[in-house]
Amino acid sequence: MAHVKQKGGFKGSGDSISKRLGVKLFGGQKVRPGMVIVRQRGTKMHPGENVRRGKDDTLYAVQEGIVTFSTKLRTRFDGSRRRVKVVSVK
Repeated sequence: MAHVKQKGGFKGSGDSISKRLGVKLFGGQKVRPGMVIVRQRGTKMHPGENVRRGKDDTLYAVQEGIVTFSTKLRTRFDGSRRRVKVVSVK
């Protein structure tokens, strides 16, 4: 038996609002300076040529051009290598 009667739903039972993360512009699309290419948490994708990373890890274009996606081997601080996705504007 419960020792305290139920008092309705508990606080925080609602779902949080979505953050609208993901790729906003795909390969082959034209971009202008300042346009957001990818919104992300952490660096799932890394900035390449003519792309910068914002403080919330958003990737955005710094020059007009066409978006390209590629993979690259990046060396970690311990000498091991891993394959990373790189976003560039050509």
